[in-house]
Formats: sequence, C-alpha cells, structure tokens
Amino acid sequence: MVVRFSHYIFLLLILSAMGIWIAVLQFPDKNLHLVTCDVGQGDASLAIYGNIQILTDGGPDNKVLDCLGRHVPFWDREIELVVLTHPEKDHYGGLIEVFRRYKIDNFLYNKIDIGSQGYKVLEKEMGSRAVNPITPDTGKVVKVGLMSLDILHPSRDLESKQTNDYSIVYKLSYGNFEALFAGDIEQRISDRLAGERQIGQVEYIKIPHHGSKNGVTDNLLKVLMPKIAVISAGKNNSYGHPHKEILEMLGKYGVKIFRTDEAGDIEIITDGEKYWVKK
Repeated sequence: MVVRFSHYIFLLLILSAMGIWIAVLQFPDKNLHLVTCDVGQGDASLAIYGNIQILTDGGPDNKVLDCLGRHVPFWDREIELVVLTHPEKDHYGGLIEVFRRYKIDNFLYNKIDIGSQGYKVLEKEMGSRAVNPITPDTGKVVKVGLMSLDILHPSRDLESKQTNDYSIVYKLSYGNFEALFAGDIEQRISDRLAGERQIGQVEYIKIPHHGSKNGVTDNLLKVLMPKIAVISAGKNNSYGHPHKEILEMLGKYGVKIFRTDEAGDIEIITDGEKYWVKK
C-alpha cells in the first residue's frame, strides 16, 4: 500500500511539472525584454519576445553562454536572429560557441575580410550550417516576430579602412518603444546620423564603444533624447571606459545610466508603451 501510494505521488508530481511547462510554452510573457549581458569588456545584447530572441554581438569569450542560460529557457535552442555589429573580437568572440550550441536562423553581418583567424572560424561555423545571411544596408527593415529592426548604417557601398565604421546601427521598435543599438561607431558617424531626419527620438540607447569619448556625440543625444542609456564595459578595464565626458554628457540631458561593470546583466522590460528596469 505504501509503495502504491508513493507511485501516485510521483505520478502527480510529473503531471504537475508537465502542466507548468505547457503553461510556459503556451502563454509566454507578452513583454519585450532587452538584456545587456555582463560579458566584461565587450558587447552582447539580447532582445526577447516570447519564444523569439535576437542576439546582438557575443562579447569576447564564452560568458555570453552564461547570459543565454540565465535569460533563455534551457529547452529553447533556437535563436531567430544574430547580429554582429562589426568584426572585432570583443563583439564576435563568443558567437563561435553560440553557433555551435544553438540553431541560428538568420545572421545579419558585414561581409568584410579583417584577416583574423578567430573571425574565419566564426565564418566557417556559420557557413557549415543552414543559416540565412543578411547584408545590412541603410533603409533595410528586418522583422523578427513583432520586433522591427530599421538599419540606419552602414550603406551597402561603404568603403573604409576603419573596422568601427562598418558598425551596424539599427533602431529596434516594439509598439511605441524604440531603442538604438550602435556598435562601436565613432563621432563622425554619430554626427552624420544626427543630421538625418528619419532617426527620431528613442527611449533607450546602447551607448556605442563601451562609453568611449570617441563614440556618441552631443549632437546625436540632442536628436535622440533617450531616457535610458546602457553601457557595457568591464570592471577596471584598461581603456578607462566609460569616460567621464560621456557620463557628464548623458547627465546633461537627464539620461538615466546603467552600467554592466556596476550592475551585471541589465534588463529593461516594455509592453510597447511603458518600460521599467527589472530589479
């Protein structure tokens, strides 16, 4: 009798667990989650809506896998879109293992040759899988579920000797909430974007180049008027990121600043109208 009763308890626990997982699968969160991963001195950002993810950059090493493990259910091994803003190791390094461990549907990146062995490994991993490559071009719109990415830079015909100039800049829209992601663009690109009328205001900006003083400009902030700025930088990094000038510039416009070197992963949640920071 005791053995039979324990069997019933075990069966009940299994059914309860299955019910919970079915509920999770069928009724995902209807909010957009923007996670800036704490990957040290590098960049990795994750946009999550329901069971759909967009990963922008992968940091310098495999710390991005820990971030994915914290924010994506273990059973979800598919990432709908990976964006590599530009081929610098602090942005692409962790993507090698991401391609090995997850099914990647689409890869938005610039096809430029930087002569790096590590980057060639990433390209090989991408080429050996059924991944749809997408080339960025100013004005192109990439839709992933209810999320929309408007490419603001670079143009397809860009020619430059500076890798940072190829940084993909896009505006992510979900409902009336808009966020700007800008890779490692430098001041001349920031100012050019500020002069283009279609860029408009945003609620959120991922500060380019880890808060380098050569990244975001006063002119761009004046146009964007963001409420939230997120800076991805490593603790006690040798570059002095984020620089005092950038922090003061953001303070001048009343922008609320969040830093991975101080807070770890940073998660902003929005329902398309309101937005808040996950504590």
